[in-house]
Amino acid sequence: MKCGVVVFPGSNCDHDVYHVLKHVLDQDAIFLWHQDEDLRDCELIVLPGGFSYGDYLRSGAVAAHSPVMAAVRRHAEAGGLVLGICNGFQILLEAGLLPGALRPNASLRFVCRDVHLRVERDDLPFTVGYRKGEVVRIPIAHADGNYQDRDEALDALEAAGQVVFRYVDAAGELADSANPNGSARAIAGVVNSGGNVLGMMPHPERCAEDILGNTDGLALFSGLVGAAAAQLGAGVA
Repeated sequence: MKCGVVVFPGSNCDHDVYHVLKHVLDQDAIFLWHQDEDLRDCELIVLPGGFSYGDYLRSGAVAAHSPVMAAVRRHAEAGGLVLGICNGFQILLEAGLLPGALRPNASLRFVCRDVHLRVERDDLPFTVGYRKGEVVRIPIAHADGNYQDRDEALDALEAAGQVVFRYVDAAGELADSANPNGSARAIAGVVNSGGNVLGMMPHPERCAEDILGNTDGLALFSGLVGAAAAQLGAGVA
């Protein structure tokens, strides 16, 4: 699978994602610059974490209007795979490719620590490496990860099965103490209605090798690679 990692001014997790895809999973991975207007035949596009454009105005708001995002939108609308992590999630929301919005953490503090997530779906390209209900440990590092939307929009999101990851305690139960940013309904990651665009605040690329002491994030990338290969083998674009 050919993977494109988009680099914006201020991205700081681009090399982390590239390393997992290129060196851990042996995929064809390239960097795409924010001014590129072509995705160079990449099947998977990843918007990495960081502080694109210094988080001026709002996190991800300026990056959402970069030239590359027009190509990302076309890719997503054609059913192509797009993954946004942390700042990448913020960019996808600002670009309107995912529903909802991210506000400053309820604590008004930058939070950097491991959290537990419950996998709510295992039938997506991004989650086939997990089991539904599985609890994984993934790092977070953000100041604006408080996912919010109107109650009726959240109800629709839940009904459509678009909540993919939820903050929980180690036993897999919802708890205020397990929600690091105050996100509505403890939402940590959502997918679009087509199931091909995923945004999540936690960083799976930071726990994808044994040397890091945790490989819970590797299943997201390896499952994604396997699912994409199966789609390509079946002739699905």
